[in-house]
Amino acid sequence: MSTELLRAPLFHTVANPFRDDRALVCHEDGALLVRDGRIAASGDYDRLRADAPDAAVVDWRDGVLLPGLVDTHVHFPQVRILGGFGLTLLDWLDRLALPEEARMADGAYARRTAATFLYALASHGTTTALVFGAHFAPAMVAFFEAAAASGLRIASGLVLSDRLLRPDLQRPPDEAYDASVDLIRRFHGRGRLRYAVTPRFARSTSEAMLEVCQTLLTEHETVLAQTHLNESPGEIAETARLFPRARDYLAVYERYGIAGPRAVFAHNVHATASELERLAAAATTVAHCPASNAALGSGIFPLRRHLDAGVAVALGTDVGGGTGFGMLKEGLQAYLMQRVTPGGMALDPAHLLYLATLAGAEALGLDGEIGDFRAGKAADFVYLRPPAASPLETILRHADSPRHALGALFTLAGPESVREVRVAGSSVFRRGREPSG
Repeated sequence: MSTELLRAPLFHTVANPFRDDRALVCHEDGALLVRDGRIAASGDYDRLRADAPDAAVVDWRDGVLLPGLVDTHVHFPQVRILGGFGLTLLDWLDRLALPEEARMADGAYARRTAATFLYALASHGTTTALVFGAHFAPAMVAFFEAAAASGLRIASGLVLSDRLLRPDLQRPPDEAYDASVDLIRRFHGRGRLRYAVTPRFARSTSEAMLEVCQTLLTEHETVLAQTHLNESPGEIAETARLFPRARDYLAVYERYGIAGPRAVFAHNVHATASELERLAAAATTVAHCPASNAALGSGIFPLRRHLDAGVAVALGTDVGGGTGFGMLKEGLQAYLMQRVTPGGMALDPAHLLYLATLAGAEALGLDGEIGDFRAGKAADFVYLRPPAASPLETILRHADSPRHALGALFTLAGPESVREVRVAGSSVFRRGREPSG
């Protein structure tokens, strides 16, 4: 039996800090006791050392341990279009995103993109992600195979569209169904992989395609669902035109059984009160993507309205509409946007850590397995150690409280501070062992 005692300051949230002021747990001289890839215990080092005197000790006191980060909305084919400026959502799709996604028809290109994407997740401390896939089944085979080899926890699916996109990205509903079933059979539940039924958004999916989504979710009771909702005014207006009988945007998905506890809807910037009430009742999670909302000018997310209505919220980077793979950066952006929002939520480091870890695990139905350091969970974590003499290293040495230290991590920690990332106790990234080329 392999047993390690990892000694480091550590932070995790064991509950929802929007509801429980005691959710954040900090151990300044802390430790994780890891046995065969699972957390046997977490807490103060002296106590754990006394309980496991024979465990091999790894001294990481010059850094910090956090649970593995969970990204609930990110697009694998969009890595190479990060940095597009000055466009609104629909223009950005037409000019940048969709032309790049069409390149996924080239299998070799898709494989290279998948490798870049998965490395970027791991090197930023993300251990679990709900990923928008490609429009081409061979590209999804390449992606799932690369994801399996990466060791990360990945849920993804073939993107389904049959209208109002480039013709090469559209598929007839029957073909989309057959390809989806094949991918589900091959990859759902294989190791750490799961499948997510993925209509791109209502605008690009006919009623026949939405019926395909409903059938897939009915026939495969453990798959997830993901799509976009209420991202921009132009998208919402187009959806209303295409579905004149629907009372609102959410009603389109409700009619086809896509909303529910297995679903994650990205953005929801422009939600109505009725939609929030129904999302809460359906236990559907919203993936809040603050950097993307700002970069594309979509609007400021009404976090307080979601929480007051009882809607579950987690974080997503939304690469490539967002600004990168860093979930800590995404938490900081959420904090900043709420600071300048009239009536915005006053977020503190506990809220940000929860949104970036346990909230994502809850959204994906994995909170019994990951999201914090409670005993029995998988040893998914990121070890952060800032470069010597950096501002962050100085702050961590002199922070006047654990919350100050955690706030500094969200403010300043980038990929250069990510030293090691493990999933179920196995290393999926280690600084200094980056691939060449």
